[in-house]
Amino acid sequence: MKNETLPPLPTSASASTHPASRARRWRAPLLILLVVGLAGGGWTVMQSRQQAAKVAEAQANKKKQADKTPVHELAQGDVASIDARALSVSLPLSGSLAPLTQATIKAKVSGEIHETTVREGQQVAAGQILVRLDAADQRARLTQQQAMLDEAQARLSMASKNEANSQALLKQKYISQTAYDTTQNSVDLARASVKSAAAMVDIARIALADTVIRAPMAGIVSKRHVQAGEKVAPDMPVYTIVNLAQLTLEAPVPSSEIPRIKIGQDVHFKVDGFGERDFAGKVTRINPTTESGSRAMLVYIAVDNGDGALRGGMFAKGSIVTERSAVAPLVPLTALRKDKKGTVVYALVGGKVVEQVVTLGLRNEDEGYAEVTAGLVPGAKVIVARLDGVKPGHAVKFAAPAATPEAQAAVLAQKG
Repeated sequence: MKNETLPPLPTSASASTHPASRARRWRAPLLILLVVGLAGGGWTVMQSRQQAAKVAEAQANKKKQADKTPVHELAQGDVASIDARALSVSLPLSGSLAPLTQATIKAKVSGEIHETTVREGQQVAAGQILVRLDAADQRARLTQQQAMLDEAQARLSMASKNEANSQALLKQKYISQTAYDTTQNSVDLARASVKSAAAMVDIARIALADTVIRAPMAGIVSKRHVQAGEKVAPDMPVYTIVNLAQLTLEAPVPSSEIPRIKIGQDVHFKVDGFGERDFAGKVTRINPTTESGSRAMLVYIAVDNGDGALRGGMFAKGSIVTERSAVAPLVPLTALRKDKKGTVVYALVGGKVVEQVVTLGLRNEDEGYAEVTAGLVPGAKVIVARLDGVKPGHAVKFAAPAATPEAQAAVLAQKG
């Protein structure tokens, strides 16, 4: 018989070591995963810390940069706000005012002045009686002319009757044609005499009416040339009347400036004695020749004087508006600066100075403004003071306004 050796049966110890080896196989991957997880977490923490460090460094740099930027303190008067309106350019002028319409009334007939009804400075209406002359002579002349007219009419009547009789005799051939023509001619002469006498009556009637002198227009009496009891002759002045509703300002303008003057341009002026009251007018005429002894031409400006405040002969001083812009932003001339970019202003944006290029239009040196066609909008704030230390990019702040005496007194009262 062959003896076979059987493998030994597993003991309890070998049976127990098999699960342990299986556990070791699973433990290695877990350890690897744990190590990877710990490494990833550490990397994430390091990245977060680096990011936070970068942010902190950026903020620190920003703070340092802000600390390096100069901050200028400005007064309220150093800055101007841009507003929009029309800008005009004017030419100065001066001259005297004269009534547009005035009249010197003269006597048309001779006679003694019986009555004058108004004096200097009084208002008169058109057709109002100013002077009454003694009309006795004129009435007598009218009566005489009327008598001559009656006589001429009687002669015409007689000549007409003779002409009728002669015509009847001529038909019966008792008189010749020549005799009849003579009678007819007498009628024509008598008719002409009637017309002449009637015209003389009309003249005498007009002369009688002229013994009452009336105002030809409404206005104010500026001069009374005669007194009651004086005797006047034809064409002798008796009154001067002016109408102050419309005045004319006559202003000499140098001939070199005449090309700037146009009909219809606005004129603004002031008159001594009226304070700051502003009067207005319009250019209506320009004299085509210069005044003798000067190189100036007279410009005539129509002035409405509805309230009658102005008087003839007053001296006026003002200006003619020769150019006018549309409504646009206006910048003070003191805010303009020149650099390589052209004309610029220092504007305030977000508390900082910004250099802004502007395009200009009309300029008025007298008012100190210029029209801005591009580069600024209404409401913008620009620096008008010449502050050499202020540059683009600098920060600015405004000084606190000084306390008024009333505010100081209120504070002291509260503390008390």
